[in-house]
Amino acid sequence: MKDILAYLFKYRKNVLLGILMLLVVDGAQILIPLVIRKAVDKLATGVVSFKDLLFYALFIIMLAMIIAIFRFFWRWFIIRTGRLIEERIRNELYNHILKLPARFFMRVKTGNLMAHATNDLDAVRMASSLGVVATTDIIIISTFSLIAMISISPLLTLYAMIPMPLLSFVVLRFGKLIHKRFEAVQHAFSVLTETVREYVSGIRVIKAFSQEKGAVEEFSKINSDFVKTNMKLVKIFGLFHPLIMFFATLTTAITLFAGGKDVILNRITIGEFVAFNYYLGMMVWPMIAIGWATNIVQRGAASMKRIKKIMSEPPEVTGSVKKEIRGDIEFKSLSFSYDGEPVLKNISFSLKKGMKLGIMGRTGSGKSTLVLLIPGIYKPPPGTVFIDGVDVNDYSLLHLRKSIGYVPQDGFLFSATIKENIAFGRDASDEEIIKVSRIAGIHDEIMEFPDGYDTVIGERGITLSGGQKQRIAIARALLVDPAILILDDALSQVDSETESLILSNLREFMETRTSIVISHRVSAVMDSDLILVLDNGEIVEAGTHEELLKLQGIYYDFYEMQRFEELINGEGK
Repeated sequence: MKDILAYLFKYRKNVLLGILMLLVVDGAQILIPLVIRKAVDKLATGVVSFKDLLFYALFIIMLAMIIAIFRFFWRWFIIRTGRLIEERIRNELYNHILKLPARFFMRVKTGNLMAHATNDLDAVRMASSLGVVATTDIIIISTFSLIAMISISPLLTLYAMIPMPLLSFVVLRFGKLIHKRFEAVQHAFSVLTETVREYVSGIRVIKAFSQEKGAVEEFSKINSDFVKTNMKLVKIFGLFHPLIMFFATLTTAITLFAGGKDVILNRITIGEFVAFNYYLGMMVWPMIAIGWATNIVQRGAASMKRIKKIMSEPPEVTGSVKKEIRGDIEFKSLSFSYDGEPVLKNISFSLKKGMKLGIMGRTGSGKSTLVLLIPGIYKPPPGTVFIDGVDVNDYSLLHLRKSIGYVPQDGFLFSATIKENIAFGRDASDEEIIKVSRIAGIHDEIMEFPDGYDTVIGERGITLSGGQKQRIAIARALLVDPAILILDDALSQVDSETESLILSNLREFMETRTSIVISHRVSAVMDSDLILVLDNGEIVEAGTHEELLKLQGIYYDFYEMQRFEELINGEGK
């Protein structure tokens, strides 16, 4: 809860003004029983006039108006503060997530992060707004009501307070249980959210394999677990609230018996008895609010704990070097692992500006991991990867990545227009967007769409083919005018004829830039200045196309197999 209090302190002016308004409201509520007390005592003695009753009625109406007006203002200041805190934490969480390293996203699911940004933040907002109100109300109303009750009859007040120690025990005991079970609810919600996200994203695969029934059964199980986890919390809170009400009713019963006896014995007046019960009724709200506030605060504390866990994750370590990048790349005896066995072993090679590197190898040989070390997506060991003679770890990551155009195999597209997706890396004119689209071999197909470049492509580019998505991703990388261009199997979903056209278009673009092309097709890398063949994380072959053919190793086998496939396909035509 101390983390939530820290945020409340940042908005202390609003909170203090809200509490001041709340004090006025509670003060007016405290005065009403005093007015009723005087009116009832005069009625009991028979010495009251119509004018007196009118005065008391108008006075109560005036207090009610004060309560209504100032209740609006405390709601404005305090509930608004809760919304501002929610906005602030959400921005901080989102900004922090963007700074986290790639390894973090390998172990934390998207659904968990979505739950933090929605359900958890909602619980924090409730704790920092209504939780503050309930806590303040408990303190103010219970304190003033208790003082007023003591002023009427200390002994009767003592009788009324008999159930309080038991009430305190219940609140403390149940508070811990509520906190623990709410954490379980939030975790179950994260699992549910991730399942929905995954199934919606993979809907085409589900339909293609006719797995709708299996998906429904799996979701139904997870949904059922979510409900069961919630019901465990409901049972605790369901028992908590009736216990609070029982103690409140027990207090009323004790007061009725002991207070009625005092009235009969003339120890207190009938007006004082009515006022005492009115104050006791006001004390019931804090007793109930204890349970409500405990629930809200414990939920907020549990959610804030989950958010802080994400916020405590260390961000990417970035250097400070921001010198202009030319494109010289050097790997020196690099070995790299994620968390166990090395994925790359003893990798050494160098490229000069304007050179083209081709990388081939079987699936899982470490090709993608190798190129992801260059923009610092994965952090290489110090002294192993250099750009223009500077250790990659010493560069400002923002500066470094702005100088690198990276296109993965599954180029991600946003649910926006084609133009917005291509111009994602920088502001650009229509002419610049069209130019890079022509180089990527996608311009003519874009113009066939009804809205051309203004066509909205749907979530993750669902309306486009795999090849179209890859070429739009290539156009996006070209638009940033990078010093280093990396194509990570970025032409895997286009036919060989289209691939040849794109590579031909790219040749002039690549002449003044360092380029790296990962591919399973020999045709995509055969004109490279250097070709690396990886196997089990090691460079097993290195050289030009002609040199590797002479070795008659893995590269030669790739070449012969693909040439044979082309011959077979040619005969089929």
